[in-house]
Amino acid sequence: MQPALFDHALRRARAARRAERDEVLLPRMADELGERLAGVLRDFPLAVDLGTPEPDLARVLGGAERVGRVVRAGLQDGADVVCDEALPFADASLDLVVSAGALHWAEDLPGLLIQIRRALKGDGLFLAAIPGGETLTELRQAFAEAETDVLGGASPRVIPFVDLRDFGGLLQRAGFALPVVDSERLTVRYSDIFGLFRDLRALGATNPLLARSKAPLRRSVLARLDEIYRERFADPDGRLRVTVDIIFLLGWAPHESQQKPLRPGSAKMRLADALGTQEIPSGVKPAG
Repeated sequence: MQPALFDHALRRARAARRAERDEVLLPRMADELGERLAGVLRDFPLAVDLGTPEPDLARVLGGAERVGRVVRAGLQDGADVVCDEALPFADASLDLVVSAGALHWAEDLPGLLIQIRRALKGDGLFLAAIPGGETLTELRQAFAEAETDVLGGASPRVIPFVDLRDFGGLLQRAGFALPVVDSERLTVRYSDIFGLFRDLRALGATNPLLARSKAPLRRSVLARLDEIYRERFADPDGRLRVTVDIIFLLGWAPHESQQKPLRPGSAKMRLADALGTQEIPSGVKPAG
């Protein structure tokens, strides 16, 4: 069994004390997921909003023409079904599972994806938006360099995010059919590094890693961090760049009605004929 990554009690306590509502990322994720769902021409009588920390996504689902009952599940305020990563849903009981801004906190993301796929009926749909890829990469790099310069070593300051290229494999391993993964990159700008820190604290999104340093952050480290960030990640106007990658996931629970790839060798037309070219056997040099 892998050791835990996060102090979930601390994370939930910070989230409960957050001073601001996310007015940017979660609404954007929810609207984008709603647009993708609108392009699917089938009905979803029972949908679960899994773990989304605020009601933006539930409102989008509730207003969708083809979505019936919407259940909010997780540990967030207002959840209809209280649960952690052990999902309480019976196999093949749900038509739709959607999540925004939540799955990056999972200790066992592959296992959670398997549970979601099992809970979906055949031809049920899973949609999610999750921070990933290079999110907060500037802060991660600047922190590591600043602590190394001042303290002679670095501690983990930014949670690990799954790379875009890995999500397709995770969906396939979980048993989803026809997986689709894509991303949107946002750049948020701040006048100084402390503005970013204030926003992270206000949103309850500061570092909850179990392996984090428990010692107070030294002023000398903060000064060096600000210096490095300005040297490497400032725009010409002096404002600091912060990268946020939003990864969008789509996968279907397998069903016999879904399109299947052709078996090798079953094509009725050769590629050379389709392209109108001459086929050259392997090992034979073309004339001329």
